[in-house]
Amino acid sequence: MTHDEKPPVWKMIREAAEALGWKTTNVAVRDWILQRYPGTNPTTIQCHIVSCTVNHPSRIHYPHNKKPRISNTQYDFFFRTDRGQLELYDPEKHGRWEILEREDGRLEVGLVGEMGDKEEAGFAAEAHLRDYLAQNLEQIEPGLQLYTDDEGTSGVEYQTPVGRIDIVAVDRDNGFVVIELKVSRGPDSVAGQVLRYKNWVKKHLAGDAPVRGIVIAGHLSDKIRYAIASDPEITAKEYELRLAITDVERIQ
Repeated sequence: MTHDEKPPVWKMIREAAEALGWKTTNVAVRDWILQRYPGTNPTTIQCHIVSCTVNHPSRIHYPHNKKPRISNTQYDFFFRTDRGQLELYDPEKHGRWEILEREDGRLEVGLVGEMGDKEEAGFAAEAHLRDYLAQNLEQIEPGLQLYTDDEGTSGVEYQTPVGRIDIVAVDRDNGFVVIELKVSRGPDSVAGQVLRYKNWVKKHLAGDAPVRGIVIAGHLSDKIRYAIASDPEITAKEYELRLAITDVERIQ
């Protein structure tokens, strides 16, 4: 196979892991692939590493993992031993992992048969909105994909010294997109919030890449519209939820 006939990224990752002896790091896998297959998008590599890591909580945001299933497919071969640290997934050693569905419909990663007693009330509507959009970024903008840093931390609830960013994404031109979500009416403070996050990403993550922000809420007041009017790097969107109820045919 020539460099012009690149394998799928998950196969590149597996090939890199085998070459590196399976006990490796996100950075080492990425660098091996970039040397062997120059031109591969580094963000795409990091996203696929997360997707193939059976115990990474953010793997549910990627295409192969959007339904409940046991982690025993060709996409389930990494186990995360520590932040940025990887080894070959061995069910005998690490336990049998799965993607499971909670009673409220949310997906999560866990050991088979150990859903646990997590507090249902802790999941607010904003968390549901965030998780849905993180898995459907194309609905916000074509070409968006979830950011994943060198240590395998995904862009969902990305923790920074200046606050927790709802979603950090990368657009089709490799620019960074900071997404701030608010259920129902967005508070006036959201404009300053997304500006603060945008500037932090510029300084600490983006390098020379452009950075912009998107505010998404059920309703955006005129105060917010005026607050972001002079900043071309911040845009706003409103979402609308629809509920359809239909009759069920009676059994005769």
